[in-house]
Amino acid sequence: MSADEQKQQSGQDDITVFMLVKTMPEWLEMSIDKRFEVFNGVLGPLLKKHGDEIKFRFFDTEFYSAWVTDVWVWEAKTRYAYEMVIEALRESPLWDRLFSIVEILAGVENAYARNYDRNAVSA
Repeated sequence: MSADEQKQQSGQDDITVFMLVKTMPEWLEMSIDKRFEVFNGVLGPLLKKHGDEIKFRFFDTEFYSAWVTDVWVWEAKTRYAYEMVIEALRESPLWDRLFSIVEILAGVENAYARNYDRNAVSA
């Protein structure tokens, strides 16, 4: 494999996924303590299992949007790690029972620059 091919492959598997979700009535009917118990009960083990390969962030948007109430951001070192987390998440009550998955937007940070061997524009 040439140095150019190696360069193209290195870092190519990283992915950031913006998952737009909306709370469901069943979630809103729970007490705050129960919500944290359920959320941590589902995500805690997943993040522990895949913690070296995936990061999770949670953004509240219900103050500014009627379409989605939250944005879940997944940063994965490999697509496989992301896929395994989502497979497990789909088997949990968070997926389409407590939250409606409105949209999934996946992207690769600065791929345009990487693909053209350029420095990324950033501030």
